[in-house]
Amino acid sequence: MNDKLKNKAMDDLFKAILCLENTQECYDFFEDLCTVLELKAISQRFQVAKMLNEKHVYNEIVSATGASTATISRVNRSLNYGNDGYQIVFGRMKALEDKNNE
Repeated sequence: MNDKLKNKAMDDLFKAILCLENTQECYDFFEDLCTVLELKAISQRFQVAKMLNEKHVYNEIVSATGASTATISRVNRSLNYGNDGYQIVFGRMKALEDKNNE
């Protein structure tokens, strides 16, 4: 993470998120924390990242998510040159899915 973002307030936020135990708790916490528009923007970016990771092309992503090409480009830049945070999550989600399918 960018050193300019690292501080106690950010640490506290991430520790709070790590305390959540299920999807319903996430809904409750994030609904209290964020506006509807903020949550929709975050979830849209995550869907864009998933689709880019699955090798979908921009026009498919625009149609499926409603994201602008500028947003898709920013997410793509994070996937290619970021901190690999998306890849960590995608890998863990895949492992969880595989485990649940056993």
